[in-house]
Amino acid sequence: METELPILSQLPVTDIRKQFPILQRTLHGKPIVYFDNAATTQKPMSVIDAISNYYMYTNSNIHRGIHTLAEEATAAYEATRVAVQEFIHAAYAEEIIFTRGTTESINLVANTWGKQNIQAGDEIIISEMEHHSNIVPWQLLCEEKKAFLKVIPINDAGELLMDAYQQLLSNKTKLVAITYVSNSLGTINPISDIINLAHSVGALVLVDGAQATVHLNIDVQKLDCDFYAFSGHKIYGPTGVGVLYGKKALLTTMPVYMGGGEMIKEVSFKETTYADLPYKYEAGTPNIADTVALKAAIDFMNNIGIQQIHQHEQALLNYATEQLQQIPNLRIFGNAHNKTGVISFLVNGIHPQDMGVLLDNQSIAVRTGHHCTQPLMHRFGVPGTVRASFALYNTMDEVDQMVKAIQKSIKMLL
Repeated sequence: METELPILSQLPVTDIRKQFPILQRTLHGKPIVYFDNAATTQKPMSVIDAISNYYMYTNSNIHRGIHTLAEEATAAYEATRVAVQEFIHAAYAEEIIFTRGTTESINLVANTWGKQNIQAGDEIIISEMEHHSNIVPWQLLCEEKKAFLKVIPINDAGELLMDAYQQLLSNKTKLVAITYVSNSLGTINPISDIINLAHSVGALVLVDGAQATVHLNIDVQKLDCDFYAFSGHKIYGPTGVGVLYGKKALLTTMPVYMGGGEMIKEVSFKETTYADLPYKYEAGTPNIADTVALKAAIDFMNNIGIQQIHQHEQALLNYATEQLQQIPNLRIFGNAHNKTGVISFLVNGIHPQDMGVLLDNQSIAVRTGHHCTQPLMHRFGVPGTVRASFALYNTMDEVDQMVKAIQKSIKMLL
């Protein structure tokens, strides 16, 4: 334990926690221990204030008005686009498309690039650890186009079998859609190698960055991915806003996704011409307030530093893993050599939901179930797991509380 403390001390966790109002709340007479960060992170006051301030002082529709409020709202909205561009190191601001989240971002690509380019007999490759959001859209596309969905298997540690991946690649492969970090196992996939191998056979790559963006420094140009998707609510931002990054050359040639206001240049009953990037993919009035507040979340993370956040979470992961491994009959799923702050586990003889309820009664918030990765659960032969996931505001003391709560629950149930 003491070997980890110097790493944790680099992050002013006590001061950071004061910025999160919900962490001051108590349940069942105890402070909340929030270990459900892979589902959604809590929000700092700066993000909450950004939403409130927008509605109190700036509320107006964007891109359409010449009055002061409209211009201020538009400027704030577009400032977030630039902030995202810089945050993920995209080449151009117009490569940043605002969506409702990772799910819509992936569906946008499937329904535009996919329908335009996938033909009968083509192949799309995903992995055994994908979230349903990166499975179902490709299944639907393959059914429509009579294409084939191929799956990269994993080993018992929760790591991709890269030899199997290379064998799946061929001149029939048109797209590889892959998660950067597993939401159920915490595995960090060798994304650069995956991208390079896909490009070697002429395939494009979509990266599901929903779990990676909060933990790792993302440079889409360095990765050379063709598409990258993530959600605001997983990086301390609001729900209902997400990002699709796409290479400019690809986005320019892709068809539109939804029709309506804002995504047009000229409309007549004879024909319609479409707006330039990025607006051709942002039909209608967007989620303005939450998009504006996304910049506050990015500023919050930048002020702390991704590297410092990552070190803190890795120290928590290492400590929690050591402590949980000492509990008899507890099995951890996902022991990849390279992983982030996610621990999925089961205790023999205890259903994950039962464990989750008892932990909640002790003010410990974890996630239970299949985590929208049912094929992965089938791979391990379990209905689901208990998942604890860590963030920059979590502490080792909270890990100790969780371990004691698990031990107490085991005594009650077995």
